[in-house]
Amino acid sequence: MARIAGLFSPMPAAEQRRRVGAMLALECAPGSASHVETAGQAGLGVCGGTVPGWACEGGLVVVFDGHIFNRAELGASDKSPAAVLLALVRERGFEKALRALNGDFAAAVYDSASNTLWLGRDRVGVKPLYYARAADGMAFASRLRALLDQPGVSRCANRRFAALFAASHYRTFDNDPATSPFADIAQLPAGHYLQARGVGDIKVTRYWDLSELPEHRGSLEDLAAGYRELLIDAVNIRMQVAERPAFTLSGGMDSSSVLACAVRGSGAKQHAFSSVYDDKTYDESDEISSMLASAVEQWHPLKIGTPDVPALVARMIEAHDEPVATATWLSHYLICESASAQGFGTLFGGLGGDELNAGEYEYFFYHFADLRRQGREKELQQEVDNWVKYHDHPIHRKNMAVVEDHFRRVVDFSRPGICLPDRRRLDRYAAVLNPDFYSLQSFQPEMDSPYTSYMKNRTYQDIFRETAPCCLRAEDRQGAAFGMDHFDPFFDYRLVEYMFRVPGAMKIHGGVTKILLREAMRGILPDETRTRIKKTGWNAPAHVWFSGSALEALRDTIHSASFRQRGIYLTPALDAILNEHERIVAGQEAKDNHMMFLWQLLNLDIWMRDMEVTFK
Repeated sequence: MARIAGLFSPMPAAEQRRRVGAMLALECAPGSASHVETAGQAGLGVCGGTVPGWACEGGLVVVFDGHIFNRAELGASDKSPAAVLLALVRERGFEKALRALNGDFAAAVYDSASNTLWLGRDRVGVKPLYYARAADGMAFASRLRALLDQPGVSRCANRRFAALFAASHYRTFDNDPATSPFADIAQLPAGHYLQARGVGDIKVTRYWDLSELPEHRGSLEDLAAGYRELLIDAVNIRMQVAERPAFTLSGGMDSSSVLACAVRGSGAKQHAFSSVYDDKTYDESDEISSMLASAVEQWHPLKIGTPDVPALVARMIEAHDEPVATATWLSHYLICESASAQGFGTLFGGLGGDELNAGEYEYFFYHFADLRRQGREKELQQEVDNWVKYHDHPIHRKNMAVVEDHFRRVVDFSRPGICLPDRRRLDRYAAVLNPDFYSLQSFQPEMDSPYTSYMKNRTYQDIFRETAPCCLRAEDRQGAAFGMDHFDPFFDYRLVEYMFRVPGAMKIHGGVTKILLREAMRGILPDETRTRIKKTGWNAPAHVWFSGSALEALRDTIHSASFRQRGIYLTPALDAILNEHERIVAGQEAKDNHMMFLWQLLNLDIWMRDMEVTFK
């Protein structure tokens, strides 16, 4: 784990070193090793990490945060990632060098001969990278806080981001991947690079994308064999660079598959960490148990009762520099803390498995839409019948009327593959937002549509604009807070490309999700795990965390003068939400509680207070 920062400005080298050194001090723990190189009009620095994250040769300077997993393939097993990138840039140029890498990274390269700075980010966006136009040049950094002290860069919030975090769904927060929570700071999107020949001459270019290609032909068994080979290799090449690895383990297939592949590749059982809860709503202890005998050297269940949520959120925001999207990440933060304290240096997770394998319940609707668009009504009815059989719920009912309602709201049958924003979900809390602060109704999410399949476009949207970005940031920053790396083998770009060419019927069939993964893991996962249809989902019982005295403390917050002076919320509407949440948790009303909204409210308040955020 490393962090990078730099300046592109015609200031003296000594001032470059001082400024970049100060930025690095804000990014890494006190006492972390750091290195700054200056050349021409640039100063580039790196801090943290056990492998040197910099290289310098022949007028090129490179700083690198992350890992390159295919160094052996590139004939560079003995070189550091920074040295590998430097050699590739010299041989192929920056864009082609990025295309040659299989890795999780954020990197900067400066060429003093042409006075050009390049920034690059991995294909899926595992590693963060931000930049800003300062008063005396351009600055970049892995963390937001390193840019906030640059002259000309304010602490003013991105007003749209604040409004969406206040009163919309977490899927909206990253709809614009080129922005950040701060108005003056931009983000380099995943799969892009930046070229700067001067502060006013900045160009951002996509170097990797997914596009519609013919679907893979072959039997389920044949495609599963290809998938199995890719997933095992994705795990193995990460195990080769992992320091003291451990695995997050929930009751689902994704984390279990990553763990099982690591056991198969290494020939050894592994350590696994899980969050377990007194409240059984989201506790997966029973489901996890089927993995323990075959794959786990030692299980580390972290029991989470009723934590001090405000105090923990303040610590998390100190690591994130922004509010944290969902309550699930509090549990992950505690797992990172525990794993680090026990001497582990890397955590593996199953993030990406749900997106690539249509594992979330909502993917059913987009699979159904593809069947209707193709005129396969008999098959559609059979799929809906099985969906009802396996997944009906007393609150979240499953029937054809529900399917038709979703069709009307989230797909456009006049245009193949076009998905629509789910306004019911996005606008659920719009009434609590002060319209003088921002109008949520005016927000129209960007919906990507590179495919003619509704389900593929929904998956693309989730990976690049909705579910994945905030999760990747959380894993990266919470791991880094405790000196750990975090690896997600499902997001190996080869797997991503492969799965976008898999037919929908090999992802969802007969009311069951993750069909291809289930077949690929035959003989690797215990059958009890591999064939389990029930999905709890990795979540946290925040409905309990926001009850009793904790809920009363939140009431005090929303009635405080500082909270009201911001003018973001309508206080009477907030009171109504808190009252309804209290009744739901007490069992007086059978409907969804408001735990995620309350989590967002608390996070936004603490972020604005502790980071001294303002508005223009």
